[in-house]
Amino acid sequence: MRILLGRANSSNVMKVIWLLEEMRLPYERQDVGGAFGGTDTPEYRALNPNGVVPTLVEDEFSLWESNAILRYLAAANEGGEAFWPRDLRARANVDRWMDWLQTTLGPQMTPVFWGLVRHTPEQRDWTAINKAAARLRELYAILDGVLAGSPYIAGPGLTLCDISIGVHAHRWFSFEGIDRPELPHLRAWYDSLLARPAFRAHVARPLS
Repeated sequence: MRILLGRANSSNVMKVIWLLEEMRLPYERQDVGGAFGGTDTPEYRALNPNGVVPTLVEDEFSLWESNAILRYLAAANEGGEAFWPRDLRARANVDRWMDWLQTTLGPQMTPVFWGLVRHTPEQRDWTAINKAAARLRELYAILDGVLAGSPYIAGPGLTLCDISIGVHAHRWFSFEGIDRPELPHLRAWYDSLLARPAFRAHVARPLS
């Protein structure tokens, strides 16, 4: 039995749901984290000592860190090589973009998301929001340049790096109150994600 522990509006949980749906892998999701709580219990901390979501549980095996979960699912299941190539150089290309999300793009998304979505207007730190948004414009322009020559980030087909970054791209295109430059290749890529049923159902939802 495959169980995914985590709330559906978490970006890191969305990544895993999206891949599970794309690969048509059976799973059960249980609401944990945020308003649902449950991450501070001894039972949950035994599975994930960080007390965050998601956590994947398969029988006696548990795994945390969303990108690690994506790689595991792709490696452990038939058809996963389409999302995480076996060729080492192609795989490294996917991996570097997943790392880029974690180390470069994601940290800039956090102050904008929390400032515009999770905070009330009175709580917003516009200096922090605008500073991060300015950096995001530079970062998404880098991605736009990559996508000028490829329908997906790492080549002709959807891979794990599109899944990792696509969740945040939906938020970027949904933010209100910030300037976004015209990045036609990024927009075309995002529109291609919107055409995927799993993305529409589990990622392209109102921000919360």
